[in-house]
Amino acid sequence: MIYEHPRIKQYVLQQYEEYLQLFDGKIKREYVQTRFGRTHVLQLGKEDGRPLFIFHGANCLNPMTLSWFEGLFADYKIYAPDTIGHPGFSDERRINPEDRSFALWTNDLLNHYGIDSCAFAGVSYGGGIVLRLAAFFPEKISSSILVVPAGISPFSKWWTIKRMLLPFTLYQLNDSTKQIHAVADAMSAGKMKTIDREIIATIFQHVKLEHDLPKLTTKAELHRYRSPTLIIAGMQDVFFPEGQLFQRAAHLFGDLLEWKAYNMGHFPAVHHLEKMNEDMKAFLLHHYH
Repeated sequence: MIYEHPRIKQYVLQQYEEYLQLFDGKIKREYVQTRFGRTHVLQLGKEDGRPLFIFHGANCLNPMTLSWFEGLFADYKIYAPDTIGHPGFSDERRINPEDRSFALWTNDLLNHYGIDSCAFAGVSYGGGIVLRLAAFFPEKISSSILVVPAGISPFSKWWTIKRMLLPFTLYQLNDSTKQIHAVADAMSAGKMKTIDREIIATIFQHVKLEHDLPKLTTKAELHRYRSPTLIIAGMQDVFFPEGQLFQRAAHLFGDLLEWKAYNMGHFPAVHHLEKMNEDMKAFLLHHYH
């Protein structure tokens, strides 16, 4: 169990439902049985559009980071699973992020929908999931978009401790609104939406956090990977600082890499999202047609 109490789970799922009300258009919901457990999948966007799988970040809710891609909904059929073992409607069983488990989990979802290959996008931890797929089933990926991704450069413990440790610790001790604001500001360079801050506050205080990230991808693991890859970095990202991320990404992807960096934190501001969607749309138009 990842929730402190059944009432907390009920409240988190209520926050999830409220977030979905902010989306325009019809959202189809389905449970898919995978070898690791039942997975809840959101389907939305253009019904006859080319498929685009989107994986959310850790210790948040699927709709939070799914909303970052709204500019793509008109052109693509979106499949957005709740990551198994994370807050949301999927089973609470956590799986190993360092082996091939997430690649197998994703492959089960693709097989369910009869998709041989498609474009993928992932935010933070979700980017690491895409990279696990790239390591074991690269033929499944037509192109990929990795936003402030895990799995490329080491988690910046020094920078995170400097910016977040004290307010995070104080928040867990006394549930202070002031402290969660400090945590949210560090994660977003002061630009986190109110609804996101409220969800983060609940999860950080009352849900068992996922501390284990997808393993760092190696050049050898990607020796069969040939898909164009757009990476979007945050110049003020406390978890995966831009400089380290670029150095490792250039080594891993070489000529496959397209790189964008915005003056944002781990969570983008609204004006960053507008630019991100323009860049992501241009990338997919060029590499996924």
